[in-house]
Amino acid sequence: METVTGYVDHIVFRNEENGYTVFNLDNDDGEVTCVGSFNFINEGEMLGLQGEYVNHNVYGNQFKVSAYQVKEPEDLVSIERYLGSGAVKGVGAALAARIVRRFKEDTFRIIDEEPERLSEIKGISERKAREIAEQVEEKKDLRKAMIYLQKYGISTKLAAKIYKYYGMKVYKVLEENPYQLADNIEGVGFRTADEIASRIGIHTDSDYRIKSGIFYTLQQAAGEGHIYLPQDVLLKRASALLEVEISDIEKYIMDLCIDRKTVMKETEDGEMRVYPAHYYYLELNTAKMLHDLDIDCDMPEDMMERRLKAVEKNEQIELDPMQHRAVIESIKHGLLVLTGGPGTGKTTTINTMIRFFDSEGMSILLAAPTGRAAKRMTEATGYEAQTIHRLLEVNGNPEAEGNVSGFGRNRENPLEADVIIIDEMSMVDLPLMHALLSATVPGTRLVLVGDVDQLPSVGPGSVLKDIIRSECFPVVRLTRIFRQAGESDIVVNAHKINSGEPVILDNKSRDFFFLKRQNADVIISVIITLIQKKLPRYVGASPNEIQVMTPTRKGLLGVERLNQILQRYLNPADPGKTEAEIRGRLFRTGDKVMQIKNNYQIEWEISTKYGLTVDKGTGVFNGDMGIITEINPYTESLEVEFDEGRKVKYSFEMTEELELAYAITVHKSQGSEYPAVILPLLPGPRLLYNRNLLYTAVTRAKRCLTIVGSDVTFQEMIQNKSEQERYTSLAERIKEF
Repeated sequence: METVTGYVDHIVFRNEENGYTVFNLDNDDGEVTCVGSFNFINEGEMLGLQGEYVNHNVYGNQFKVSAYQVKEPEDLVSIERYLGSGAVKGVGAALAARIVRRFKEDTFRIIDEEPERLSEIKGISERKAREIAEQVEEKKDLRKAMIYLQKYGISTKLAAKIYKYYGMKVYKVLEENPYQLADNIEGVGFRTADEIASRIGIHTDSDYRIKSGIFYTLQQAAGEGHIYLPQDVLLKRASALLEVEISDIEKYIMDLCIDRKTVMKETEDGEMRVYPAHYYYLELNTAKMLHDLDIDCDMPEDMMERRLKAVEKNEQIELDPMQHRAVIESIKHGLLVLTGGPGTGKTTTINTMIRFFDSEGMSILLAAPTGRAAKRMTEATGYEAQTIHRLLEVNGNPEAEGNVSGFGRNRENPLEADVIIIDEMSMVDLPLMHALLSATVPGTRLVLVGDVDQLPSVGPGSVLKDIIRSECFPVVRLTRIFRQAGESDIVVNAHKINSGEPVILDNKSRDFFFLKRQNADVIISVIITLIQKKLPRYVGASPNEIQVMTPTRKGLLGVERLNQILQRYLNPADPGKTEAEIRGRLFRTGDKVMQIKNNYQIEWEISTKYGLTVDKGTGVFNGDMGIITEINPYTESLEVEFDEGRKVKYSFEMTEELELAYAITVHKSQGSEYPAVILPLLPGPRLLYNRNLLYTAVTRAKRCLTIVGSDVTFQEMIQNKSEQERYTSLAERIKEF
């Protein structure tokens, strides 16, 4: 470890996100290029650096900084340099020279203790003297606060955020109620605030802690898909989290209700439900808006029938009775739910609806929750479909509480269409449904299409199920499997799984294979052979298009282990590939990755091979998949190319939003289809290994499905209907109107 001291001469590059900085340091030995993560450093500052010299293959010799201290300038040259560096606004090199010439070594003392004396210098008014003193003081305060916060294990980046929000009140906040941080500062959750509180010495049974813990439990539950928790479940969960006995939970919940953070509601049978306020009102308003859309059309039914017959004849479409009914219902009502499994003719029905409404001169919008599902919809209908986020013109972060402007399309600026058709509705969560309804005016027809037997949405709520469960709106369920689809064993077996019938595993199929293996490592080597050698030729797809899916994240066949092994075999290390280890995870050029959270602000662009930008926009969403095309260790960034050629730059800090995607969980595969799917199966937790999950996994495969593993587990999953129940009440809210 070496030590270097000098002045920041010139900042070459700075990443504001993570503080990664490249700068030239002027010291006794001449100029040194330094790299590392810094909070606020300015040109002209004096720094003491610890680190080591490294030789970069492009940029030559550099000093890589592992720790640093900001030093008070000591000699006159340093003081002058610091003041004239731009660190203090309004003080240039000439003025700094005059100040130092006048006050010499006393300069900082004068600024601190007698700032009015600065006005003795030509060009400095009393007001300017005060401003200079305030700036120097502020920087001092900021540094002090940073050091104070770091005592409690808070990173410099987070400390900067906290200081920016609270300023000098930060000490008071931390000493009285650090749990405020979880409410006000993005990136601070209950756990972090709790850790700070315990270091400060706040009692484990303090009111602040219990209230904050209860609210955090509700937020965690929302992350699992729940809209509310029954009071007794909340009590149990919050007590386990806080590791304290909560004697009078109602008092704390009432306090949270007064703070408008929660809502309590008692059911007819005396169950007390506790909602985060935000989700309570989302559910209530969603129910009301669904009713507002349900307007009947005044066209006589025989006229509808005649016009539909004419469209069928022109387009040469043959509908079965249920499909016919679905189209008539979509003409008749303002709201329709169309549900059915694979191969039951949902696409033909949607196409007929589109052709009918088109022939009536009505404007139509099509959308789906994910980019892949929207692309599929476009291919199936010949009409442009987009993601719901894009349809609603996402701007900013619509998930941020209290954000009303997350979408460009809203109540004030609704969607201009006569008909809106949404596909893959099982994936739509409550917040997104609320946003869609807010932008849809009564009089617009809304057709919701999806497979209600698939896994529920990743986000909170079970919108499609609840709308059907309410029995307040027209629902058409398609059950007949069409001949073409009936030739596919994937489709036939999916329906057998869904109705709980055993599936014959004799491998006489062309698209549904079962390879019995009982050992995890043997299963993995079979998967690698399938991807590298057998499947690409069989399904006519590249290895990257073949998707491994697994029920779990952890364990011998969990996503985390599978990805590490598959990366080693499918994208091995090579001198021609750049790689970077970021927080214990290895990324390599050519890796297949997935975005794992919605990021509404991140920019993407589509460019030609000559680098001309064709399209640009913002937003990459949970479940989007792409390939790492470039890793730049110098700027600490990497580039991912997603579907449709959208290129996105990530700083190394932001890679926590990415993970390897050679293997993904079944939950993450929703709304996507792949030419070939491989599903490894060994016994696992009963709550997860259920019919619903198996059905969703099977229906993701387009041309070939290969299950590798235990046939006993497979048959058990078909019989296992135990799903994790979601606490939602949209169906009841709908019935109330």
